Amino acid sequence: MTVLTQGIRDGGIIAWRNLLNVRRNVDWLFAAVIQPIMFVLLFAYVFGGALGGGQYREFLIAGIFVQTTSFNSAFTVIGLCNDLQKGIIDRFRSLPMSRLAVLLGRTTSDLVVSAMALLIMSLCGLLVGWRIRGSFLDAVVAYLLLLLFGFAMSWIGALIGLSSPSVEVAQSAGLMWLFPLSFISSAFVGAGTMPGPLKAIAEWNPFTAVIQSVRDLFGNEAPPGMAPPPGWPADNALLYAVVSSVGILAVFIPLSVAKYRRVASK
Repeated sequence: MTVLTQGIRDGGIIAWRNLLNVRRNVDWLFAAVIQPIMFVLLFAYVFGGALGGGQYREFLIAGIFVQTTSFNSAFTVIGLCNDLQKGIIDRFRSLPMSRLAVLLGRTTSDLVVSAMALLIMSLCGLLVGWRIRGSFLDAVVAYLLLLLFGFAMSWIGALIGLSSPSVEVAQSAGLMWLFPLSFISSAFVGAGTMPGPLKAIAEWNPFTAVIQSVRDLFGNEAPPGMAPPPGWPADNALLYAVVSSVGILAVFIPLSVAKYRRVASK
């Protein structure tokens, strides 16, 4: 058995162990969807009337989808830090298993949670008037892109979780960096409506690229005044979104594995 094959096999076992914990603690899944639902209701019905009504609700859902999958990386942060603090990772070290398995199992199980959250959020979106207006294949590509980006965010969360000195710190650190990235994007308003520096950040923010790609694939048009400004990131949103996600994985998988080796060897 090759190192990669063993890592995937052992990672699947750890992922199943983590999913069993989710089944026993349904509040984890509840927490994964309650905040996005609150954002949908708040922006759709409190601000939506002033921002475009029904058309704004369709514009909004793609941003909520990306925010949901990326914010679920906080579960990776807390889960790894919790296992580290309780000594569970020390027990894993005593087993003949791949060092990649713990990280791969955690990020994979959180990917499954993100998939379930997307299903629930899609049903919520349908209730507020969102519709998939593109083809079936385009919709499949959109959901796969969302999961790819969520998986990439989980590896950032893995590094943060392994670097956090306590679960309490991990809870804050897991979300602190996500709020500015998700709000300085086209998740809730058009990037072109922001002032100079924020506009430039929003245009090149990977969140914006994923959000715009998902909107294009779902066929959800922006309300007047919220269309993406012209430029390379907007014109090549799908390419930029995929490259950004793969780039994040290429950087943070080795960093997380290296950090895990240092932490687990203490």
